Amino acid sequence: MKKNSEEFKLKLHPRAKESVTLDVPTDTLESLKKVAQSRDMSVEALIKFYVGQGLRQDISNLFADRVLETTEHILSQHIKSQEEVSKIIREIRVEAGH
Repeated sequence: MKKNSEEFKLKLHPRAKESVTLDVPTDTLESLKKVAQSRDMSVEALIKFYVGQGLRQDISNLFADRVLETTEHILSQHIKSQEEVSKIIREIRVEAGH
């Protein structure tokens, strides 16, 4: 049997990078420093974490919107009442918390 450290190896592939300059309010930077320190990470790593987290959420929302648009289009081909199609889409949005 393999040891846990052998079973889970994280393989990161180098990705192209570009530097950006970002003006951040002083009080926000101070807050970032405190949070980064409490998480034992650099401010840069924390900002990358926040950007990645927000980006994944936005991409997920864009994908969900595209799925709903496609669903609405297909429903419209089979259901003649646009009111009924809209009602179904609203129900899906409520159930999905979207």
